[in-house]
Amino acid sequence: MAAERVLELITQMGLQPGDRMPTENELARQLGTSRTVVREAVKILSALGRVRAQKGRGLYVAADEGMLGSGHWASSFLPTDLDHVYMLFEFRRTQEMETSRLAARRATPVELGDIEKAAGRCRHGFEIGREDIFNEGDDAFHTAIAVASHNMFLQAAVREARRLQAQSTIIGLRGSIGGHGAKAVEEHEAIHRAIRMGDAEAAAQAAAVHIDNTLEDYRKEIQQRIFSPVQ
Repeated sequence: MAAERVLELITQMGLQPGDRMPTENELARQLGTSRTVVREAVKILSALGRVRAQKGRGLYVAADEGMLGSGHWASSFLPTDLDHVYMLFEFRRTQEMETSRLAARRATPVELGDIEKAAGRCRHGFEIGREDIFNEGDDAFHTAIAVASHNMFLQAAVREARRLQAQSTIIGLRGSIGGHGAKAVEEHEAIHRAIRMGDAEAAAQAAAVHIDNTLEDYRKEIQQRIFSPVQ
């Protein structure tokens, strides 16, 4: 996909946040495609916060001010590179286990209610086949757990890691609530139940199972949609 190829080109050229990029015409020439295709790729990358277009000045690599995005590794993250995606999931697994563990120890009644409400919204989205509602509930669920951890660094880390994961969906994949959707709903409820009971280790293990199964779902999706031979 053109957006991914532009990211690869940015990495190959060694461009850093704030650096000026080649023009759309030059990008089209280097990628061997049309300016229209490049323009659409730039729109996607701009929406993701990876590229910034300045009127009359050209294209620039966006200066990501996120807690994790400020690191050089984040600017080199390729959403359809299997190794990158797998490493991100390894990182997420650690995060989600600890936020769930801490939430089981620290969550207030209000925060428990927010986690339950988010899990319910995710289930509702699945039951009516609404991917947008499912995803909103999923994001709210993980965010609510991070908030309940009462650790601002974990909250920021969870938010940034999920943002990078979303890029894999937008650029390389097409989201779906099939497959792992039904399991995800059950896994959310298992995590919520352990947090509500104050069982820190059960919450952490439930979170690990959830991330592991989500990764397996991504693995199958990537292989099917990106690496399968074109018929």
